[in-house]
Amino acid sequence: MLIDTFYDGVAIHRAEKIIYARFLRPHTVLSTCRAAGGLRTDLHCLYNHQSCEPAGHSHCLPPMAYRDPLAYRQSICERHGLPAEHCATLGTAANMHNAAIAVHSFADLTVAAVCTGGVEGNAGRIGDPAAVVETATGFEKLPLTKALPGPGTINTMLFIGKPLIPGALARCIMTATEAKTAVLQELAVNSRYSDGLATGTGTDQIGVAAMDDDVPPLTSAGKHAKLGELIGLAVYEAIKGTLARQNNLTPSGQCSAKIHLERFGLTRALMQESICRHLNSDQAELLRRNFDAMQRDPVTVAAVAALAHVRDKIVWGVLPASCWSEVMGGFAAQIACAVSGSYQHMETYRHHLAPTRARNDNQALIELACRALALGFAEKWRPFTNDSATDDQVVEECITENR
Repeated sequence: MLIDTFYDGVAIHRAEKIIYARFLRPHTVLSTCRAAGGLRTDLHCLYNHQSCEPAGHSHCLPPMAYRDPLAYRQSICERHGLPAEHCATLGTAANMHNAAIAVHSFADLTVAAVCTGGVEGNAGRIGDPAAVVETATGFEKLPLTKALPGPGTINTMLFIGKPLIPGALARCIMTATEAKTAVLQELAVNSRYSDGLATGTGTDQIGVAAMDDDVPPLTSAGKHAKLGELIGLAVYEAIKGTLARQNNLTPSGQCSAKIHLERFGLTRALMQESICRHLNSDQAELLRRNFDAMQRDPVTVAAVAALAHVRDKIVWGVLPASCWSEVMGGFAAQIACAVSGSYQHMETYRHHLAPTRARNDNQALIELACRALALGFAEKWRPFTNDSATDDQVVEECITENR
């Protein structure tokens, strides 16, 4: 089925588990495809194919996709009547119905991005530990400290209605990659391999196609050139759209204290358990019944996100590690005040929660955040069960139980 046409030069079709671009006019293509990848001027089609389901898939096709990419391409092309020797292949576990298309233009220049994406299982940060090493006989697994994450890929097909010199085509990939990483940064997507924020997935692919024409080719696709701006806008919009559809990953959906802490090893169950450990039985039961309301409260999320971000600044060396106690104590106190809704005891909380410089690993960070959440929750509801107590007595009782 024809779903779109760009600048009268390329037609986008969708059928079953594939989206393919058929070139109506000659294009130069630069892609990361293992079959027909690199710089090509003889391609008729560029396509993105769903090779498996995101989980629990045992069909024989997925292994073919990485063991024999030429056979994989031949199998897909025969099924859809495409010329295999003139096609470049992108593969993914993402649903083609969740693809997003974005088109941006300026004067007679048009840029279109067609993207699919999934990051729940395979998001990673550049420099994370590798899973395999390629040898003369194929890929060999490397010893890992934990199980491999599941599938997840961001695939981008980028179409440009003007000719480009080869260097500008290569620069398109850099610009598109920056747009992808900007989306992941804004959505606070966590690496599944480390405690860092994700910059992509381990299997991202891209194909850039620029239409051949009898006009001088463009020479720049960087951020200062209009072409680079259009690429950035189109790829950013399309990736953000497809992640919302495939993973229900939206800015409002990321308003969660748990999400901002999970890259440090925190799960939903562990978070509840860790907070409730510092509450009495009645408070703990109330917390469990209202866990999502608490951990998705925007002011609380802001405080937790700030704690995580400042921790990153210290790890990255922007802030000195010698300030760990003062800085983390202050931001933990901010969390407690955000949950309680009262900021009059900020200084008391800061001194109570301040960790020592020796307690600066991920487990200590989790414990600090959960203690702060518990302290704020206990203060929020203690006045209703002890109406005769003064504010100072309430805080002291909360701190005593929170130890």
